[in-house]
Amino acid sequence: MGGNSFDPARDIPSLDGKVILITGGNIGIGKQSALDLSKHNPAQLWIAARNAKTGNETVDEIKAATPGAKVRFLEMDLASFESIKKAVKTFQESSPRLDILMCNAGVMGGPPTTTKEGYEFHIGINHVGHALLFKLLVPQLLEAAKNPIGDEPRVIFVSSLGHKYGPAGGIVFESLKTKGGDLSGTAKYGQSKLANLLYPQEIAKRYPQITAVSIHPGNVKTDLFSTPESSLVVNFLRRVVIPLFGVSVQEGAKNQLWAATARNVSSGQYYEPVGIGGKQGAVAKDPELARKLWEWTEKELEGQ
Repeated sequence: MGGNSFDPARDIPSLDGKVILITGGNIGIGKQSALDLSKHNPAQLWIAARNAKTGNETVDEIKAATPGAKVRFLEMDLASFESIKKAVKTFQESSPRLDILMCNAGVMGGPPTTTKEGYEFHIGINHVGHALLFKLLVPQLLEAAKNPIGDEPRVIFVSSLGHKYGPAGGIVFESLKTKGGDLSGTAKYGQSKLANLLYPQEIAKRYPQITAVSIHPGNVKTDLFSTPESSLVVNFLRRVVIPLFGVSVQEGAKNQLWAATARNVSSGQYYEPVGIGGKQGAVAKDPELARKLWEWTEKELEGQ
């Protein structure tokens, strides 16, 4: 990958005193990010995931690789508001602050379905679940901002080049609380990844104390491409692009690790590997669409 030279072992500074939470930290680039971060002595490292078995196995693996690492598993299903709120309560009982929130978990492909609250599966997990998590954790992020350890608190959303391949206009709002209507799997995934790119732009405007960014990890060889999918684009990625051009999880984790720990990270920006800004698609540069998404999301999360 191009961009900045970044070696997690060398370039991640001391994380002493910092509290970190990673969604999807049990597999793929989320797990790799947790492994790399654990070596720099964070005060708390939380592995949030739906699968308790792989989550606890990851905790054991990190402790074996980094003896003394203060790492915990946090059960959380991003398809359920109840599960997210329960997980946040558990976290808040243990920490008054949060320095790095890595919104890494995501889904791609699969049959048309909805989350527990009725959102199309991709938008529900990739965007709405993470938006609720962020909203509930704002007090802890602002506490870290008041008493920073090194850099300001960071929120990183894992987007994708797929944000360029959503429906016309970027987001079909009337599809978001359905199974996706007539949208293809590629379009549903694309609009969810566009949401992951637009949402931190609005966080940056509303919470200047927090650095919020989106990143593309690269075409990574992960389990994200193992879900059955009828989309020709997704199948082409799975069968041709990823095997030929995909990078390892070690490489794929670097961009979000850079965004979480490097200096000169600009809030609201989208970064391609590693640390290359300004390459988002035209629809991602529409401030009105970003505002509309923020307002739609706020309305959906009222009372939560």
